[in-house]
Amino acid sequence: MTTADLPALNACLNATSAVFLLLGYWQIRQKKITAHRVCMSAAFLTSVLFLLSYLYYHYHHGSTKFQGQGTVRLLYFAILLTHTVLAVVIVPMILLTLRRALKGEFARHRPLARWTLPLWLYVSVTGVVVYLMLYQMY
Repeated sequence: MTTADLPALNACLNATSAVFLLLGYWQIRQKKITAHRVCMSAAFLTSVLFLLSYLYYHYHHGSTKFQGQGTVRLLYFAILLTHTVLAVVIVPMILLTLRRALKGEFARHRPLARWTLPLWLYVSVTGVVVYLMLYQMY
């Protein structure tokens, strides 16, 4: 594997995280608490692996310029902006949500998780969209 392979790996990690998030949500709706914990732990682990790979890639490669023009360029930057802002916001939310779950503070975990899940899912999915637009469209 080379540095050039990392964007595709990062997209796969983001997609995997999104799948685990959806499975975890489904499991908790089914009252399957152990399965929920496993899925959410897997989502967290894949997100951490993504972040490490992403930072490594950008440290060694730098930025990649979006080649699209016109409306698709505006769409790309709108998605990128919301993705980036929410990616920064979601990290402390994930950590706090996880901390509350690990401490058994479920009355405080649930209300925060109701915000954390959709934002985390949005960041994971838009990460894949940004990859596709940046590396697969042009």
